[in-house]
Amino acid sequence: MAESENTARSALLGKKLKYYHENCPGCKIDRLKEEESGVPYKNLSFIWLVSLCTALPISSLFPFIYFMIRDFHIAKREEDIGFYAGFVGSSFMVGRALTSVFWGVVADRYGRKPIIIIGTFSVVVFNALFGLSTNFWMALSMRFLLGFFNSLLGTIRAYASEICREEYQSLALSVVSTSRGIGLIIGPAIGGFLAQPAEHYPTVFSESSIFGRFPYFLPCLIISFYAVGVLIACWWLPETMHIHNRKLDELEASSDESGVTEDIREIEERKASHKPNLLKNWPLMSTIIVYCVFSLQEIAYSEIFSLWAVSDKKYGGLSFSSQDVGEVLSISGFGLLLFQLLLYPPIEKVLGPLTVTRLSAAISIPLLSSYPYMAMLSGVTLHLAINCASILRNTLSVSLVTGLFILQNNAVPQSQRGAANGISMTAMSVFKAFGPAGGGALFSWAQKRQVAAFLPGDQMVFFMLNAVQFLGLLLTFKPFLALPEE
Repeated sequence: MAESENTARSALLGKKLKYYHENCPGCKIDRLKEEESGVPYKNLSFIWLVSLCTALPISSLFPFIYFMIRDFHIAKREEDIGFYAGFVGSSFMVGRALTSVFWGVVADRYGRKPIIIIGTFSVVVFNALFGLSTNFWMALSMRFLLGFFNSLLGTIRAYASEICREEYQSLALSVVSTSRGIGLIIGPAIGGFLAQPAEHYPTVFSESSIFGRFPYFLPCLIISFYAVGVLIACWWLPETMHIHNRKLDELEASSDESGVTEDIREIEERKASHKPNLLKNWPLMSTIIVYCVFSLQEIAYSEIFSLWAVSDKKYGGLSFSSQDVGEVLSISGFGLLLFQLLLYPPIEKVLGPLTVTRLSAAISIPLLSSYPYMAMLSGVTLHLAINCASILRNTLSVSLVTGLFILQNNAVPQSQRGAANGISMTAMSVFKAFGPAGGGALFSWAQKRQVAAFLPGDQMVFFMLNAVQFLGLLLTFKPFLALPEE
């Protein structure tokens, strides 16, 4: 009799543990995921819009930062421009590094949606003010504040893994990394095509207009306008966090077994109070470290590519205009979009995220080694070579990061996903803060050693990028990297 009662009690307890709280947004999403088995296109669209919003301002300045620093007249020599440009590029990452953990903890406590709204609003304000900068220190401050309040990427990664059924999580995180990757490409394209409009489009913009007096305001304004649209769309963004009433009033009212209710309350309170230390979660921390190394290389490449492309051929560059750089990056963005949406999900399903990451890192090394020799080409051959290389490079970079996103989010439960992504964003931002500054300084130094016996000029720049890439590849193997399943 007692045994049958305990069995019935256990069955009832298992049933009650699936109880959906009526006013909990996370429970509503879980219920929808059970009822709807198809691809959640609407939610993926929200993820796409927000991810693109956070990525656009990160690198939109790279095609024109060389000219912006030149116009500030802070660099005494032309070779020193890259040095100051690196500090402006790094200030965003410094600001983001200081607050990412804070925003992640707040997202775990108050939900994903409020943090996404705050981050989107910061893009609207500070990115526009950056375009109105009149001196080096104002530009540095606006980029710092933009990063300080920018909490979108870590939060949207957690959101993407929660809004979809398990079989679509790789697709959702692929959308995040694809949108982010395209933003890192379209952003510079916008900056390249729309910077200095009075000079490039004199029939449309006059020197006396606001865009003539502030030659770098137009691309920043366009991105801020897009952020306004995303901010409005966020009103319909569904929340995914579970916000439960710890007293479980509704459950108590529907249960005749008070003992069962007490057991359920005890289990839920114990789950809420017991949260493992994220810093001791080695699958998470090892994935974050690998992600940081690759992020350092990625941001340094973005900074160096634009500086290299617009620098004079006598320094080993391509002598491109900002419009030429924008054209290359636009074509890269289109190729990246097709690959990530059509090819990445099936490839990841067959090979797994870790194998995709390793292959992407390995193939990138010989590709980057070929870049310095492209400066010897000219005309159509040069444009064809640099476009093909840029498409392949950016596709590999985003595929690499997507695999790490999947491993990272699988390493923690939902209740800690915001904080985990906050730690990831902080560490990544610290590494990325060194990327533009280090890349700019390295580029300036390399331009002064054109006749060196060992790796002259830009060969040294791309050699150093490959050294960091190779280090990241080594760290993806045991015993350093631990998989979440282990």
